[in-house]
Amino acid sequence: MIKIVPLISRISNPKIGNISQEKHTQTETQESINFLLNEYDNCVLRSIIHPSTVSRTKRLIDIFGAMFGLLITALIAIPVGIAMQLDSPGPIFYSQIRCGLNGRLFRIWKFRSMVVGAEKLQHLVKNEAQGQIFKNSNDPRVTRVGSFLRRTSLDELPQFWNVLLGQMSLVGTRPPTKDEVKHYAPHHWQRLWVKPGITGEWQVNGRSSIKDFEAIVLMDLDYQRKWSVTYDLYLLFKTLYVVLTKRGAC
Repeated sequence: MIKIVPLISRISNPKIGNISQEKHTQTETQESINFLLNEYDNCVLRSIIHPSTVSRTKRLIDIFGAMFGLLITALIAIPVGIAMQLDSPGPIFYSQIRCGLNGRLFRIWKFRSMVVGAEKLQHLVKNEAQGQIFKNSNDPRVTRVGSFLRRTSLDELPQFWNVLLGQMSLVGTRPPTKDEVKHYAPHHWQRLWVKPGITGEWQVNGRSSIKDFEAIVLMDLDYQRKWSVTYDLYLLFKTLYVVLTKRGAC
């Protein structure tokens, strides 16, 4: 049964709509609420409880999948770190604030694939995408090791930590940045009804070739309509095929 509840109450009470979610500090919760109030003041702060957010089976799959994924991450972290320092010295990991379920802010983790300080150089790179996303197929900020990590999708592995914490799911919608959400039109808000995922419709349908923001939104909404545990498993297996054949990698 689909329920509609005040969005602020969902943010303030992480137990609602989530089976096993990480403990958030009061400061983190207030930051999310302040962001919502400041940026979404023209929108109705209400949200539908999507079935995927209360599925015990989906959460169990996420937990076991994340534990296995973190084991793989630990095994490759040292060689990746060494290669990274030889190519472009700096931190091994990169983090960024993203918007999760119902707009709750969280810090997403990846292996660093760009030079240090890349965000400050973004204005020097041409945006080949349309809408609220930024893409460049030959971004000069991407390092040689970073290019390999992106082609093989290995840069995404640290996100298994976000999955284990309950901030993300193995399968879900594309996790938007705060800047993207600030420019949302009304129909974009439905993307925030489910947890963002490491993979999803956009991942298995040529993520690097999709440069239209509205096309990504339509895929995310289509995933929500089709959602089931079986469909999640289908997308997981399809993701493995896409990664192994390097189709759509950026």
